[in-house]
Amino acid sequence: MRALHAIGFDDAPFARTWRGDVGIYGAVYAGHTLHAVVSGRVRRDGRNSTAELTRLSAVAGDHVGLILVQGIALAGFNVVDIHALEAATGRPVLVVARRPPDLDAVRRALLDHVPGGASKWRLVQAAGEMEPCAGVWVQRAGLTLAAAGEALASLTVTGRIPEPLRAAHVIAGGVTRGSSRGQRV
Repeated sequence: MRALHAIGFDDAPFARTWRGDVGIYGAVYAGHTLHAVVSGRVRRDGRNSTAELTRLSAVAGDHVGLILVQGIALAGFNVVDIHALEAATGRPVLVVARRPPDLDAVRRALLDHVPGGASKWRLVQAAGEMEPCAGVWVQRAGLTLAAAGEALASLTVTGRIPEPLRAAHVIAGGVTRGSSRGQRV
């Protein structure tokens, strides 16, 4: 794994009532240096996040050795199949969160309110339990917990969130709202 070459994805902010496509942004890093930004769209509560992240990862280039995602789902409950993403790209996938989600609340929301929620819940379960790692919580495909810790340590400059995810979050907010000021990563 080329941990110092990574792409981090996050979704753009959207209104709670929004039901269309939501922008997603990827920040491509070599070490601590931003090298490129990619963007795409996924459907709010849809099923196309894995395919879109696969497409955007290809656009980012062959030098990228790790895919980071801010949470297991984009655009509400458009759940990423991390194992399919790893298989399609040949790159390990690391889901990062500041704290573990309330899985009972996620399950209830998916099963009671989201079309196709049962299959999305199975993807969440297949991703495995979130594990503490380097001050954050992770789910992973294609790398060990030790390798995940090394990657996070090499990509984190300030705080606990690795630079590719921090930058993707800031870019998504800035493009969507006109300013990323005051956003918490």
